[in-house]
Amino acid sequence: MSYLLYSVCVSLVVVATALFLTRSCWLRRLHELRLPGSDYLYARLPSSFAGDIEAGLSSSTFDLTGNVDGGDARAGLDDAAKAEVLRIMKKRRLPFDQARKVYMENRFKANGIGPDGRPRDPKFVSFS
Repeated sequence: MSYLLYSVCVSLVVVATALFLTRSCWLRRLHELRLPGSDYLYARLPSSFAGDIEAGLSSSTFDLTGNVDGGDARAGLDDAAKAEVLRIMKKRRLPFDQARKVYMENRFKANGIGPDGRPRDPKFVSFS
């Protein structure tokens, strides 16, 4: 029994040492690790423009303070877009404006629109 305990301890020390020495390789990929069920963790989305501002979904180029100051009673930004932008901000550690740009580029790409705003359809004809 003591030999088994000794071998387990030695194995644990070897694995811990290997992980420590190779931490620069795997540590930067740690945020990409997807745990089962992690997509189902509940996170409440803001339900007003004031909540959107508090969540960091506002900037000098996308200012929501006018909506709050004007007493806008709507529910704030689109929930699906809001969730996706927050996910991009968290996953890629980007500020709001850059995450909003990535979101729009992804939407353009999904709808067959190039990064310059022109359709990628080969049959597209444009008259200037």
